[in-house]
Amino acid sequence: MTTQPTARPENPRFSSGPCAKPPTFTLDSLSDAPLGRSHRASIGKSKLKAAIETTREILGVPAEYRIGIVPASDTGAYEMAMWTMLGARPVEMLAWESFGSGWVTDAVKQLKLDCKTTVAEYGEIVDLAAVDWDKDVCFTWNGTTSGVKVPSGDVISADRAGLTLCDATSAAFAQDLPWDKLDVTTFSWQKVMGGEAAHGMLILSPRAVERLESYTPPWPLPKIFRLTKGGKLIEGIFEGATINTPSMLCVEDYLQALAWAKSIGGLPALKARADANAQAVWDFCESRDWIANLASDPATRSNTSVCLKFTDPRIADGAAFAKAVAKRLEAEGVALDIGGYRDAPPGLRIWCGATVETSDIEALLPWIEWAFDAEISAQAQAA
Repeated sequence: MTTQPTARPENPRFSSGPCAKPPTFTLDSLSDAPLGRSHRASIGKSKLKAAIETTREILGVPAEYRIGIVPASDTGAYEMAMWTMLGARPVEMLAWESFGSGWVTDAVKQLKLDCKTTVAEYGEIVDLAAVDWDKDVCFTWNGTTSGVKVPSGDVISADRAGLTLCDATSAAFAQDLPWDKLDVTTFSWQKVMGGEAAHGMLILSPRAVERLESYTPPWPLPKIFRLTKGGKLIEGIFEGATINTPSMLCVEDYLQALAWAKSIGGLPALKARADANAQAVWDFCESRDWIANLASDPATRSNTSVCLKFTDPRIADGAAFAKAVAKRLEAEGVALDIGGYRDAPPGLRIWCGATVETSDIEALLPWIEWAFDAEISAQAQAA
């Protein structure tokens, strides 16, 4: 049996959401939050506008695209897009993980749309070349629960007639997003930036704005989803006048995360940190025959939510084994919340986004081997 490692991660937080805070985070860094003040006061508006414009700067979002802060995290942002824009033309729903499957359910059972559904198994991705981009297409860029991402935007038609609605919540700030190929893009602060939950970001291309201003869906819209008034976009939403009351403490936290991102070199540095973290895990798996990346194609491997599967034939009950390994690691205080997603195949899920230090990933990996050997030994003794 492998000897228990001596080195430990300084930060054992490898959850895939909410994710680890930036390395420089302290509660004192939030002292400038305008607590007890209205978000509609000048200080609140300025903070919200700064969050929008710094997001634009770091992600390289074109000036003509609108960026809004909306309620209910990435889920709220994506639901808002679906309920306000879909139904104008046929829809194609793509899914290769749990959240993408959730969008399929909404389209088929709630909105009852005329849509084609294409679903891939966990670890796989759909044939993007076979997609009809003249339809409105809904998909996740990076499957948080499967660790499978879109390899590039090249396959998306530049002269498409339909809109592309992209859930990019675990891709934004860690992967390149081709803005000219994306009409609606959503994400939450709690992923790559390590922000707090409950606030979503909605990014609209001019084509998406045109759809909003020219199409009225046949179903009623709750106030929290309404992006237009009198057939025109409510521009204030994209200038910091939010639909409902945001947490100014969370806004301050996001601003501090953005400031950290700028201080280390912006998007290139964020991507490089995530790439280094993921590569450490990939190299570990490549040199062992009992664990592997859930993503079958290296080109589709996520550099943020890295999902792993145990492949040892001695494992009798995959789900129980994976839970036991995760439990051992948590009991030792070296890894918190790294069990695979409940709907995914049994395994581990290690968040490798930019707020995680590569040294902590490297310190964790020997512990995974130790926990694996300990569970194999325990299973043998129980047999």
